[in-house]
Amino acid sequence: MPYLTSAGNIRAIVAKYTQTKTLWIDTEVADYKSRNPKLSLIQVLDDPTDMSGDRVFLLDVLNQSDVVDEFIEQIMINPAITKVFHNASYDVKFLGNKRAKNITCTLELAKTIPYYLLPLPNYQLKTLATALCRFNYIDKQEQGSDWGKRPLTEGQIEYAYLDCIYLAQVHLQLLELQVASNPDPATEDLTAISARYTELEEKSKLLNSEFEHLQERLKKAMQVQNVSETSFCKLSSYERQTVKVAFTELVRLVQNQDVSLDFSVTLTQKLQKDLGKNLEELSLDIDKSTSWRLTPKTQESGGGE
Repeated sequence: MPYLTSAGNIRAIVAKYTQTKTLWIDTEVADYKSRNPKLSLIQVLDDPTDMSGDRVFLLDVLNQSDVVDEFIEQIMINPAITKVFHNASYDVKFLGNKRAKNITCTLELAKTIPYYLLPLPNYQLKTLATALCRFNYIDKQEQGSDWGKRPLTEGQIEYAYLDCIYLAQVHLQLLELQVASNPDPATEDLTAISARYTELEEKSKLLNSEFEHLQERLKKAMQVQNVSETSFCKLSSYERQTVKVAFTELVRLVQNQDVSLDFSVTLTQKLQKDLGKNLEELSLDIDKSTSWRLTPKTQESGGGE
């Protein structure tokens, strides 16, 4: 857990990082609730197998804008280095913003995993680390501490380096889940998938039927009993307003008032039928696409008499 404060030492480790393929990075920001937040720490890990923290470097860049600029120039905008963050959009604001290249975000990566493989209430780093890596506890108490005050406390330093370890471990687990959820279609076991699909289809019919039925019962019961909230759900109402006008009246308004209103209209099958041969008088844009539909085959009954 090397903690570097001098510009020379920070520049030396940044120079080494330019030869690395992947870096796991986190930041701590001072005055983050103010109009002038300042980058306080950049935490960097270059070896995801490190669980001790020996390979996590804490770069103290508070009030060292030239050092931050160098980090951005050598690391952040370097497309050859993959930079892994959690909720990258926040950190990258302080590290090159739109200039940054080759950014991986574990928050966004988690969102691509199907829910049944990653059934979590949220994708916070703490939640992911606990579920995927069996980490017992991540102390978030220091997250809101004063990162603009020096010297940093032991608790702040420990928190800063631990987040990098959690980040790397979560990233590795998410990559495995991503591979598992996107197997090669050419090698898929169609028999096994079809059997599972058929099994789940029947279950989903039963579940959806019960869910929709209970939903309607619950809404009616809460309305009749004048209950707006239970320990499980809330009941709210909203009004939907639909504005309609006769098409001929709209056309007349556009022509008489010289209104600029030009857009494509999708012609439904009914409209095409109503227009008949008049379609030939129109300049049509026809978009063709192919959709695939999966329908279960009804199993044929066995032989009879």
